[in-house]
Amino acid sequence: MYPITDTYRALVHELAEFIPSTRLLTDELSRLALGTDASFYRLVPQLVVRVESEREVQQVLHSCARRGLPVTFRAAGTSLSGQAVTDSVLIQLGNGWNGHQLLGDGAAIRLQPGVIGARANSILAPLQRKIGPDPASINACMIGGIAANNASGMCCGTAENSYNTLLELRLIFADGTLLDTADAASVAAFRESHAELLEQLRQLGEQTRANQPLAERIRHKYRLKNTTGYGINALVDFEDPLEILKHLMIGSEGTLGFISAITYRTVPDYPDKAAALIHFPDIHTACTATTLLKETPVSAVELLDRASLRSVQHMPGMPDDLAELPEGATALLVDVRGADDGQLEQNIQYICRTLADIPVLRPLEFTRDPATYDSYWNVRKGTFPAVGANRVIGTTVIIEDVAFPLERLAEGVLDLQELLHKHGYHEAILFGHALEGNLHFVFTQSFNDPAEVARYSAFMEELAQLVAVDYGGSLKAEHGTGRNMAPYVELEWGSEAYALMKRIKQLFDPACLLNPDVLISDNPKVHVENLKPLPEANPIVDNCIECGFCEAVCPSRRLTLSPRQRIVIWRELQRRRQQGASAESIRALEQGWQYQGLDTCALDGLCSTRCPVGINTGNLVRDLRGKQNRNLQNRAQWLARRFAGISKAARLALKLASTGRSLLGDKGMAGSMALARKAGLSVGHWRPGLPAAAPALPRQRLFGPANGSLPADTVIYWPSCMNRVLGSDRNASDQRPVYQVVLSLLEKAGYRVLIPDNIHSLCCGMPFQSKGLFEVADGKRNEVLEATRQLAGDQHLAVITDASACNLRMQECSNERLQFYEAADFIHRHALPRLEIQPADERIALHLTCSTTMGGNSQSLLGLAKACAREVVTPASVTCCGFGGDRGFQVPELNTCALQDLRGEVQGCSAGYSNNRTCEIGLGEHSGLQYQSILYLVDRVSSTPRL
Repeated sequence: MYPITDTYRALVHELAEFIPSTRLLTDELSRLALGTDASFYRLVPQLVVRVESEREVQQVLHSCARRGLPVTFRAAGTSLSGQAVTDSVLIQLGNGWNGHQLLGDGAAIRLQPGVIGARANSILAPLQRKIGPDPASINACMIGGIAANNASGMCCGTAENSYNTLLELRLIFADGTLLDTADAASVAAFRESHAELLEQLRQLGEQTRANQPLAERIRHKYRLKNTTGYGINALVDFEDPLEILKHLMIGSEGTLGFISAITYRTVPDYPDKAAALIHFPDIHTACTATTLLKETPVSAVELLDRASLRSVQHMPGMPDDLAELPEGATALLVDVRGADDGQLEQNIQYICRTLADIPVLRPLEFTRDPATYDSYWNVRKGTFPAVGANRVIGTTVIIEDVAFPLERLAEGVLDLQELLHKHGYHEAILFGHALEGNLHFVFTQSFNDPAEVARYSAFMEELAQLVAVDYGGSLKAEHGTGRNMAPYVELEWGSEAYALMKRIKQLFDPACLLNPDVLISDNPKVHVENLKPLPEANPIVDNCIECGFCEAVCPSRRLTLSPRQRIVIWRELQRRRQQGASAESIRALEQGWQYQGLDTCALDGLCSTRCPVGINTGNLVRDLRGKQNRNLQNRAQWLARRFAGISKAARLALKLASTGRSLLGDKGMAGSMALARKAGLSVGHWRPGLPAAAPALPRQRLFGPANGSLPADTVIYWPSCMNRVLGSDRNASDQRPVYQVVLSLLEKAGYRVLIPDNIHSLCCGMPFQSKGLFEVADGKRNEVLEATRQLAGDQHLAVITDASACNLRMQECSNERLQFYEAADFIHRHALPRLEIQPADERIALHLTCSTTMGGNSQSLLGLAKACAREVVTPASVTCCGFGGDRGFQVPELNTCALQDLRGEVQGCSAGYSNNRTCEIGLGEHSGLQYQSILYLVDRVSSTPRL
């Protein structure tokens, strides 16, 4: 257990005077979950404070300073070296740090620290600009972490990292002082209040520049990528102490202050691009080619050794020739871009001429084909996940990044490979950003016994000597020093430069309360202490490496737990059970687990789309729900056999609800249902957007299996149970149920429609699957499959449903006879050419449902919307609406949390559209717009073409 001490309880009591108690997290589950980052370290904070403003940060710093309590700042927690863990106070960004401001027509952008890197680029994309840093975690990491770690990436090199594209900063220092370097008044006040600090920095800079050997060593070291220690290149690059201060903050890993906003100079984002995956006979030849490519207009050059290529060669979608490469072969992935097609071609030819005399195993050929281009990059991106997916359960994945001088890269690679093999890391792979001499190496490591820890420690000692001393390279090129390299900063830099760094820390943080033991440390063993356990917990999630890439798309991440955090808590529960922990210890986690871990998971599966090893945490939740619901199997079977009656009863309930609303209003209905829940009745929460009941399907006109051969253009339509029950919004101008709209469109397009005659009893099984009742769920799905088979006979037919969630369940049943489609996808792919479209002169909002994304149909839905409206807005903040089937009625706060930014993003839109009815209920409530199926818009703007 990780109890909270009286000192921290007193701190909580004080902080509660100005921060709501709901954002002062002291329960063990929250502290354990939120205190986990992507590194292999485990420290559990005594207190997690979710701050929503600069004022709150200042107050927390003041309160902690008075008590001498350390604080650590936390953004996305994707750091790999232990920068964002603490056993004291963790200051976590709340929901209010997502602001941005475009400056100079996109030449610069001001960003708050909670903005995800990819979001910044999506804001800049229409202007063909982007931020310079491009870390591999850009879809998950936040601007605060990018700046605090001086993260770079595959294309930015050193020229376009945070240090070199920084314009201004807004900072909070250890003493609570706020400085905005873009505000003249703020700067003037700071120059007066902190004159001594600025004078000390001025003197340090002057002394460093005057110390010729030291200054030259610093300049030499920063020819390479280097994030080891503080960015003391600021002392030689600038004379103004304010500029020195600003640039020291970059890469300081939260040890000098809190970055509350940063202004970047943006860089061009050229749309025309090409890539070549060039195979060389050996590492020496590849490195010779890299040296030549340094002087060419390349965007990126990624080196992959034979082991890294071997790790991905059997994965789907990889180039066919990887498996045929000889031992020792090395590849360079060369990316080239241009402002237009002509410049791109010119750049390609220049590169080809440069490499003309270099031996290659395959003819050099660049591709512009998007699919092939993506497959080349998937080779590079798949290496790290490949090691993670195949590791022994209980081991962790270590990914380190070093930099060798480019002219010695080949021998550095060979020596590093030899060192890894010497210490038994035979599965290790090497890849990296070749132009910078920057290599990542990945291997698996167990920390379960002292011998394994000793092996790792011995390897690190020799690695530090090899890279930092023998080659004069960087022990940390772009991942930040963290805890893992803190003991070796002095070895790399020497005592004189290290003394400078310690002086800088003392100037900014004399009490050493900001993220202690990170970046520099007096503890020579800090890198092998507080190591994270990774016990066997469940085969569904045992491969999780806790990187946090999943979190950005999770609808519950700002309410309870993210997928990573669910796995962390489940692992800890299993660890305690396996080790025979006390009942009290287990109960401490179980108390909150039901709500935070299980009840508030939307089961959308989007986490799997971002997970390097493809884990769908929703499957873990379904599995655990199923074990809880074992006693419901018989009841579920009873309901499944009577599904037609259940659907009829649901429609009746909606009619009664509509009557109740007319008598009591929404507030009265909400109160009545709340009283019913208190009385123990199993009812959900009232939703103001709850629609009326759908009218019954007109059986006599729509049903009937065909006899004999079916005519051309016949399709099977299977109206989903949700749209057979839920009618249109009560305020909608078009009151037709969705099934009538589908039939209208299919008729316009010239299709004959068949509907199973047992439609009222059919369901894809999703309601049962979400509760872990897999046998019942599969039984219902098989009923749909059998009904459509009977209609199709031996002919090949399209089977259409009108809900994306239901289609996701059925899509995997597609075969040579039956092809399952969601209605909007079918209309876009097949019916749209048969229709005459007069696009609406409107700006509309489009919600891409999680099931649409998971089914691979997002572009189809987007294409349909763009064909029918002048402008289409897809809110960047919403990946899943969080309605989650019945979750929207049982835990409506999940839906509220997931859509909290929606209203601001859809301003100026005339209406909202989607393709899943329950999603539309929540979207309408939280946007101020009326949301309907996209099919209503298509039907409104379409007609049968004139002959």
